[in-house]
Amino acid sequence: MRALIISADRFEDSELLVPYQKLKEEGIDTDIAGPRKGSIKGKHGHKVKVDLSVEEVDPSRYDLLILPGGKAPVALRHDVKVLSIARHFFEREKPVAAICHGPQILVSAGVLKGRRATCYRSVTKELQKAGADYKDAQVVVDGKLVTSRQPSDLPAFMEEIMKVIKVHQSEVGDSSV
Repeated sequence: MRALIISADRFEDSELLVPYQKLKEEGIDTDIAGPRKGSIKGKHGHKVKVDLSVEEVDPSRYDLLILPGGKAPVALRHDVKVLSIARHFFEREKPVAAICHGPQILVSAGVLKGRRATCYRSVTKELQKAGADYKDAQVVVDGKLVTSRQPSDLPAFMEEIMKVIKVHQSEVGDSSV
């Protein structure tokens, strides 16, 4: 099992750090990709090392995609490679988790039509225009898509991500978590 987190400067600190730490605790190899190698800085000042640039990402090497919120999705949603990576996960029915403004990347990738999802309240109309069935809930699971609204939803978000990972692993015959 290998996870990929894609983010950029001005990410919501807890929405990147909590999933990263939880995945590491579970023994899941996790890479962070950003617009460039080096580091990215969160809205609240946390610096995070970027393992590889988005251009270097080979999505076939990963089993889970996480898209944290904050201001980072606005910077990433027009990056053709980021959108291609998101589509790869949906086309191959791999788990995708997005929180807060993270679903904006999925809107731009055109993968939410007919899917149940949630997001930060200011993104609601955008999600609906993209054809998503918006639900105002801590966490919404639609198959292998897990979405949440905001940092206070992180416990429920992580619980559902872990459940979806286990289901995915049983389907592909991977027992590494």
